Amino acid sequence: MQGFDDLKKRNDEMAEKKMPHAFHEQHLCYLQNIGFIESNFDEYKKLVRNPKYVCGNCGRAAADEKNLCKPEKL
Repeated sequence: MQGFDDLKKRNDEMAEKKMPHAFHEQHLCYLQNIGFIESNFDEYKKLVRNPKYVCGNCGRAAADEKNLCKPEKL
């Protein structure tokens, strides 16, 4: 997906910043922080459509647990 290619590029550019845990660059909270929602809103909607998990940290909901820091089944 083009949006994730853009995300990877941004993540590479921010590589000097330490992530709080593995794969954090895929999490909705990180995507919000880097402006992914504003620049790739249609891709973001795919991540949150038909949610099956909610994050125990921030309360965001996602279709796939890989997009949350602390996923819990709904």
